[in-house]
Amino acid sequence: MSREKKCPECKAGAPEWMVTYGDLVTLLMCFFVLLFAFSSIDAQKFEAVMQSFQGSAGVLSGGTSLSESPLVFNGMPENDVSEESKDQLVLVKLKEEIDKQLEKSEIEINVTSQIVDEGLLIRFPDNALFDSGEANLKPSARKALTIIGELLLDENFSSKAIRVEGHTDNVPMHTTEFPSNWELSTTRATNVIRHFLDKVGINPRRLSASGYGEYYPIASNDTLEGRSKNRRVDILILRDFFNVGSAELNNKGE
Repeated sequence: MSREKKCPECKAGAPEWMVTYGDLVTLLMCFFVLLFAFSSIDAQKFEAVMQSFQGSAGVLSGGTSLSESPLVFNGMPENDVSEESKDQLVLVKLKEEIDKQLEKSEIEINVTSQIVDEGLLIRFPDNALFDSGEANLKPSARKALTIIGELLLDENFSSKAIRVEGHTDNVPMHTTEFPSNWELSTTRATNVIRHFLDKVGINPRRLSASGYGEYYPIASNDTLEGRSKNRRVDILILRDFFNVGSAELNNKGE
């Protein structure tokens, strides 16, 4: 009578190869975490990229995608990108070009730029463009404005409308030329516009000037530092959403 062969006893737990596989996955995760830790992220560009992934990258159609901004793809083909997303990418590119060219020119002017709800905001402190109580542009200011203006002539940005805003502090202005801060802020904004028109050749249909006097401060007027911040000229490159008919604009005019 033959003896029945017994099956070898199975070991409890996961297969031995799982240990090696688990170590490999853990090491890969550590590697990518280190890459991320050493990297620097441009917040503006990151948001634009996230808008491009949203919708098609969401886990479920009713779930949460990578960004809370308006959907770009909605699961459609990749070339179906929303106008808002394209506009954001154009503004990010313009900001990078302006920052790079101003830095390359080595002009000693404290110019800041940031993307806001209305578009790309380029901010000049008043002493960067004008002498105290004056509205005539400094030579260094003309150079900086020419650099910005020539970039705005590029076909990638030629549909963008440009609004120049003059602001002052709350110290009263009483001169023959400028009876109040209204006249000073408006004349300063207008002179920036004139430079874009006469020296750069930007289509006048793209340009507008506003003077706000002391009534839109960004800091307290109770201190010297605060008043210095409030005296400024803002150049706002508007999003297409805020510029009706912007697609019809071009640098040659009609």
